[in-house]
Amino acid sequence: MEIEANAFPKLLVRPVIVVTTVSERGIPNAAPFSFSSPISFEPPLFGFSCSPEHDTWKNIQANGEFVANVVGRDLGEKMHILEQDFPYEENELKHASLTEVAAKKVKPPRIKEAKAWIECKMERSVELGDHIWIVGRVLCAEVKDEFWNGVLNVERAEILAHISGEFFAEGMRIAKYKRAK
Repeated sequence: MEIEANAFPKLLVRPVIVVTTVSERGIPNAAPFSFSSPISFEPPLFGFSCSPEHDTWKNIQANGEFVANVVGRDLGEKMHILEQDFPYEENELKHASLTEVAAKKVKPPRIKEAKAWIECKMERSVELGDHIWIVGRVLCAEVKDEFWNGVLNVERAEILAHISGEFFAEGMRIAKYKRAK
């Protein structure tokens, strides 16, 4: 079946991250994203796509830092709260009853209930289509011990993935395939 070209993201399953930032006054913001990816091993770079009108982008422009919180299905019911358009500097984490914990290298908080965290300092941004691709240098990456066995244990962490709108994917399994060297 052929679909419209702008519907192509509905063909991809993408891990959900919740990006936390802070305003110039230090007030936390949290919003879910699924257009994200590692970019480079050396230097360690991570990127995600954000609407230019989003408070996340406003905060990153103000102080250049963010945390990508890797979440599991246990936070699936919180996504609709985190994506609401609250007034600027209203803390979405409080609305979603999520716990802020201090990050190790940046000002924005981590989300305690997340499975893993990627703390970044903005390296650059690029306007692409109707979004801004934000590239961050990874300053710290950490995962809860119970979800690590040399790679993220997606089965145990029950990683949440997004398809489109209200459609998500659950139940990933680890598989190993031979790779060329």
